[in-house]
Amino acid sequence: MNRLYLYDTTLRDGQQTQGVQFSASEKIEIAQMLDALGLDYIEGGWPGANPTDSEFFDNPPETRATLTAFGMTKRAGRSAGNDEVLAAVLNAGTQGVCLVGKTHDFHVHEALGISLDDNLENIRASLAHLVAQGREAIFDAEHFFDGWKANRDYALDCLLAARNAGARWIVLCDTNGGTLPHEIEAITADVIAEGIPGDRLGIHTHDDTGNAVAGSLAAIRAGVRQVQGTLNGLGERCGNANLTTLIATLALKEEFAPLVPQISKDALRSLLKVSRRLDEILNRAPAPGAPYVGPSAFAHKAGLHASAIVKNPATYEHVSPEAVGNARIIPMSNQAGQSNLRARLAEAGLELPESADLAAILSEIKLREDQGYAYDVAQASFELLARRHLGQLPRFFEVERYRVIVERRRNAMGQQISVSEAVVVVQLDGQRFMSVSESQGESDADDRGPVNALWRAVAKDLGRYQATIDDMRLVDFRVRITNGGTDAVTRVTIDSEDGQGRRWSTVGVSPNIVDASFEALQEAIIWKLIRDGAP
Repeated sequence: MNRLYLYDTTLRDGQQTQGVQFSASEKIEIAQMLDALGLDYIEGGWPGANPTDSEFFDNPPETRATLTAFGMTKRAGRSAGNDEVLAAVLNAGTQGVCLVGKTHDFHVHEALGISLDDNLENIRASLAHLVAQGREAIFDAEHFFDGWKANRDYALDCLLAARNAGARWIVLCDTNGGTLPHEIEAITADVIAEGIPGDRLGIHTHDDTGNAVAGSLAAIRAGVRQVQGTLNGLGERCGNANLTTLIATLALKEEFAPLVPQISKDALRSLLKVSRRLDEILNRAPAPGAPYVGPSAFAHKAGLHASAIVKNPATYEHVSPEAVGNARIIPMSNQAGQSNLRARLAEAGLELPESADLAAILSEIKLREDQGYAYDVAQASFELLARRHLGQLPRFFEVERYRVIVERRRNAMGQQISVSEAVVVVQLDGQRFMSVSESQGESDADDRGPVNALWRAVAKDLGRYQATIDDMRLVDFRVRITNGGTDAVTRVTIDSEDGQGRRWSTVGVSPNIVDASFEALQEAIIWKLIRDGAP
């Protein structure tokens, strides 16, 4: 079939991202998510290179995709059968084995310190050894595009050595990430013209010029039939080609869609969920502007845009957000007009009475944003503001008072520690509920701070609403000082999530950071109660 094979390197290249370190169990979970998406190859890592990768291959998950081990070609001066590094890769027992080798003469001389002929022999012998073992051999041609531009004949000889040894795939790597898309397309076409067919070629790009996805698409247009990348564009330096973006583009664009029949509509709709789950594993907030899956990917802030979107979403959307599991957002801000407001209220399920004063709502939004609020990133707080104007804001409970104490002291071990304690008093159903909580983690030296103490106190006992908020958790907390000086106004934005996978944002503003935090926290709880239909 003339189709494109999707090869994921998140578990290896992604782990080279600064600050990223997967556990073996996390790698298994990610591999299972990738398999459900419809990936053809999942590269699990380098067996023997570190304990985590070795543990992963000792107990690999069962996948429909071809699980692949990564390694390097044999070293000069020894046979392929007598190279312990290569042996460790083979001993992982995977059907697919990907070996990286130099194809740029500069790297052969400078990095390896061997002759060009020795390097060719390393490539040939290593891949022939894989084939003889009955494995699917994949060759990553490292620094290929730079090598082609420096010494075309030698770079081609490296590819031919891999082909003649029986490699199923020969992957053209833009390892430094500096080759531009038009160069990638032209060079790939030249390689095919030299006798290596596109259905044996792959592409592996890095994002150092911001062109990794574009470069991958250019290679596909030229004829390669395997593309490599990582979820959310993880990778060393600026990252690898973003496979999340590539999957959506390939599946939704008419030119490429016939090449990826393995990506079902259901799998595509799970793309946002997979992307967000990876962010959760890494304890990162989703990138707002990420194509297709970012929280702002389908946000229409300007009044002119919102007016057109209401009439026909195709005016400012090249694909449907629902196709990738995302949703359209008409944010409210001081840039908004009545089109934004009507669309946003309808989206929130609010009925507009004939007497509704939309101008008053817009005026308050613009006034409050001048005070430091930001409703374009806090949709839940906007909804509560609108409900107050429309007389549709339920009263669930009243916070009578709260107190937060932060104490610095020495513990029994003589260590200096901080302790945050919060007291919250709530009026509910004619009764007063008082909750007290500290913010310690697993040890007394692990203080999670005053906002965490407040959240624990509020969530500890909220009477008949307790069951409703039990599955609620705070997933992000952002602070912005809106003007300078010790009397600065502080804006706090809190992102919350519940067991149904809903995510919402609330905002609080005050010269006091704790007070701003509590305002955002309280509104997050109220929004949750409304959405769950609490009486």
